[in-house]
Amino acid sequence: MVRTLIVVSIAVALNCCGGALAAVDDLYRAQTTVTGQGEANRIIGFAACLEDVLIKVSGALKLAGDPRLAQYKSRAADFVRAHRYHDQMSGTPTRDEQGTRDRPYDLIVDFDQNKIDGVLGALGVKPWLSRRPVVAVFVAMEQGATKYIVTVDAERSLAPREALLAAAARRGMTIVLPGVAALAKAGIDAAELAKVRSSTLAVRAAGQGGEVALVGRLAWDDRALGWTTAWQMEWQGRPRRWQFRTVTFDEAFRRAIGGAAQILSGNGDPL
Repeated sequence: MVRTLIVVSIAVALNCCGGALAAVDDLYRAQTTVTGQGEANRIIGFAACLEDVLIKVSGALKLAGDPRLAQYKSRAADFVRAHRYHDQMSGTPTRDEQGTRDRPYDLIVDFDQNKIDGVLGALGVKPWLSRRPVVAVFVAMEQGATKYIVTVDAERSLAPREALLAAAARRGMTIVLPGVAALAKAGIDAAELAKVRSSTLAVRAAGQGGEVALVGRLAWDDRALGWTTAWQMEWQGRPRRWQFRTVTFDEAFRRAIGGAAQILSGNGDPL
């Protein structure tokens, strides 16, 4: 399993966080989707990116939705060093008389490091600029009779795999996922995963750079029309466990990776 565990964070490394030691410039960058390139939507995008970058730089997921951020988000442009757009429909002809007004764009924002550090200081949080451990992620997905572990190479893992990578990029983390053959050889399936200690999984991941294991279970609830999630991670000799409900697995992974970052950065356990 150690030999065949594959690092799937190459795209994350190139686009967001470098290796386990994140590049400072990348930590202070965030992006969101906006409609068109008008000023009104750009200001809204700046505010969304400001919250994301404060969480990303500090590792403190607890800042999400913090009412103290309102005063800073209202003037988010003051903290921006540079910004650019990426057309999500590049190469696709326009089909409306407005041209590019209604096209979706990625708004990519670089924030001023000193200003962001100042905001964090005012919020009582420190920037997390030290080396960030590589997280080995083992996630069991359950939807009715369908049960599987998210892997680097299975076709059915494509959507959750991409969501995990996006979550890692957003939080400035590097992750690794197991391969199908590795799990089979180790005799681990979705039913057995919860019985394996996270520290044991971390040891298995160590050969490919995984330093701590994040273990999760997502079960679809037909009544609530959402996912029930449970997570665990052992860090510095102490197991940490948390759970929550959410509508999408994208949000589940963002909160899970963010929770892991909060623990690893010394900002406390996730709620």
